[in-house]
Amino acid sequence: MSDESQNTVSVKILDKEYQVSCPKDEVEALKRSAEYLDLQMREIRTKATVFGLDRIAVMAALNITNDLLKQSKLVRRLKTGSESQLESLSTKLDQALGRFKVEN
Repeated sequence: MSDESQNTVSVKILDKEYQVSCPKDEVEALKRSAEYLDLQMREIRTKATVFGLDRIAVMAALNITNDLLKQSKLVRRLKTGSESQLESLSTKLDQALGRFKVEN
């Protein structure tokens, strides 16, 4: 029995075609991911510091993972800062409402 919610998508990375199965609603994201990976791998290959498809793929994976971890750290820092600002604003609002109640 086949799962009709899946699509087989053809993507090309470093001139090699791969067939990848993914949910229908993620086809465009898969294609963008493959394009991004292809660009990263081509950049590494162009620098000619790494030879062999497997080594290029590993270096690209490491670079992409490093970027992801940096972005995740930034998001956590921004989230923490936003939560702190919201707490501060909430406290100020409570204080202002408290003063308003006392005056009336």
